[in-house]
Amino acid sequence: MDLYEYQAKDLFAAHGVPVLPGRTVETAQDAAEVAAELGTAVVVKAQVKTGGRGKAGGVKLAENADEARGKAEAILGLDIKGHIVHRVLVTTASDIAEEYYFSFLLDRSNRTFLAMASAEGGVEIEQLAVERPDALARIPIDAIAGVDKAKAAEIVAAGRFPAEVADEAADVIVKLWETFVAEDATLVEVNPLVRDPQDRVIALDGKVTLDENAGFRHPEHAALVDERTENPLEAKAKAKGLNYVKLDDGQVGIIGNGAGLVMSTLDVVAYAGEKHGGVKPANFLDIGGGASAQVMADGLDVILGDLDVKSVFVNVFGGITACDAVADGIVEALAILGEGATKPLVVRLDGNNVEEGRRILDAANHPLVTQVDTMDNAADRAAELAAVSSQGA
Repeated sequence: MDLYEYQAKDLFAAHGVPVLPGRTVETAQDAAEVAAELGTAVVVKAQVKTGGRGKAGGVKLAENADEARGKAEAILGLDIKGHIVHRVLVTTASDIAEEYYFSFLLDRSNRTFLAMASAEGGVEIEQLAVERPDALARIPIDAIAGVDKAKAAEIVAAGRFPAEVADEAADVIVKLWETFVAEDATLVEVNPLVRDPQDRVIALDGKVTLDENAGFRHPEHAALVDERTENPLEAKAKAKGLNYVKLDDGQVGIIGNGAGLVMSTLDVVAYAGEKHGGVKPANFLDIGGGASAQVMADGLDVILGDLDVKSVFVNVFGGITACDAVADGIVEALAILGEGATKPLVVRLDGNNVEEGRRILDAANHPLVTQVDTMDNAADRAAELAAVSSQGA
């Protein structure tokens, strides 16, 4: 789960990372009141989960409360890369002597954690990494040893931070590591991490991604979800305990058991769809190993609620859950959904008890269900049905 800047900085402050005072508001008048309370020049910053806010006009300096009101009016409702601004952060403006970059992240390719640091912050770090990779230090972090003051000093030196702030920067890095570990984050990024004229090191911005798989350890993280911007289908699936991701511009709903199989199914459907007018997969939905009738019904209910979906491809390899249990689940799910099931289902079963599973579906003879033996042919049929339905819509 990606956090807004203000949420990231709240976590930073809770772990002792220096941040500037401020508050989020949803109206221009409230922005003026916060600026008046702070009693100094402020920065009004759009709160959206995307980069490029400054270039899009989403970050503005205001010298007083009246200016803050005007800046907030200009920012609220702004569309920044498809993200509508519903709230702004009004925070104290800072004199900046220097800007640095720092982050901790999960390095999946090397199966470790990674610290990245640079004395050249405030720029698009991806661009810096490509154009001048030597300016961005990458330091592997041992998950057991973690980051103490000595390791933080090593990171500061590798990032070429100035000697005048090296000690304080190391202290901040230790606290950022504490944030990373304590909150079960996969990313903690500060860009820029700034040095002010008094040589204080402050997190001027913040980006945090939390590991949702660790959510059971952090019930308080549920309050960080912004329901206004959450995809309603994803929210519905989450409430049902389903592993679902909505994809853009797709017409074939996908249900599979196992993340690897579902990912392969997406690829096969996308390839097959090229022959049928560019039909694409509409979602990722992994029902896992237990394809009970209720789980199948919940999955179909979510997918059929997507107005873009024109057909559904159920692709299951029987293993721990045998194909006959999956077939029973499909039949019972369609009975549970009743008239709510209106779109054709293409079902491909393989693996444990596949013959019995196919017999159950044949016996049910549901008008919406078509069985296909192979994954490629099933994907082609699902794409074809979606294309026909789209043309008739």
